[in-house]
Amino acid sequence: MQLGMVGLGRMGANMTRRLMRANHQLVVSDLSAEAVKALVGEGATGSSSIADLVAKLKAPRAVWIMVPAGNATEQTVENLLQKLEAGDTIIDGGNSYFKDDVRRAQYCKAKGVHYVDVGTSGGVWGLERGYCMMIGGPKEAVQYLDPIFKSLAPGRGDIPRTPGREKLGGTAEEGYIHCGPSGSGHFVKMVHNGIEYGIMQAYAEGFDIFRNATSKEIPAELRYDLNLPDIAEVWRRGSVISSWLLDLTAMALAENPTLSEYTGFVQDSGEGRWTIQAAIDEAVPVEVLSAALYARFRSRQEHTFAEKMLSAMRQKFGGHVEPAIVAKTA
Repeated sequence: MQLGMVGLGRMGANMTRRLMRANHQLVVSDLSAEAVKALVGEGATGSSSIADLVAKLKAPRAVWIMVPAGNATEQTVENLLQKLEAGDTIIDGGNSYFKDDVRRAQYCKAKGVHYVDVGTSGGVWGLERGYCMMIGGPKEAVQYLDPIFKSLAPGRGDIPRTPGREKLGGTAEEGYIHCGPSGSGHFVKMVHNGIEYGIMQAYAEGFDIFRNATSKEIPAELRYDLNLPDIAEVWRRGSVISSWLLDLTAMALAENPTLSEYTGFVQDSGEGRWTIQAAIDEAVPVEVLSAALYARFRSRQEHTFAEKMLSAMRQKFGGHVEPAIVAKTA
């Protein structure tokens, strides 16, 4: 298929590359001319503006937006709608708030343009591993884009099949699903990220307990000088709490057991807050997810080893760099 890609940051550029490997034709756009030039050198068709990108696409056009949620996405959708025609499709693959998707979908529908929201997980590793996608939007538009989703997704790989799954069908085993109408894709991804906060916090606090097992407050015979990289590594192999986040934790600790390059300043990118708000709206108790979000707030005031570990995990799976580190390297 032919696809336009607006936004060539960490994920947008690698998604473009993965799609080109699957022989899709990509027309790319970015505020950085150098980013466009780099992808053109790898086989994409470059464009100098949104208007130029749309002009180089054949109807029915499909344009994937991979820019920061909020005003950047809002402005990009508005610019695209000035150029697209009825029957074309806008895909938002960023981390937009699901209520914004519902509003934008209605706005697009009035102009005859389909709007598809795609919660996309995979971070900086997605080029090789593939991207897990949670998709919302009109069924006909999602079905039309299926070759794109299938190419971006991880596929079944070597993950053992869930018993009974063979009776259910669908694309979930391939790594992508159509969740439902507009906003549902980003709603599912929002809760996914809220859960991610909780899992990360649990690992971080556990390793903080290990780190402080040598405390002078503890009787000498109960102190343990533990090898944190080895603990993370052994848990990867047969443990009930093994996960990709644990894999990344093991990687970070193997590189530097003290995590001295991290300050422990942990950002939240919005989805955690939105998850808590959705829980409030639904009167659902989410004690763990709330505590994990508040721990990130606290991290900006004081830093523990647990917070350094959270920061390390964010850097490993998503390439997120602490503001203090950015300032030092600027």
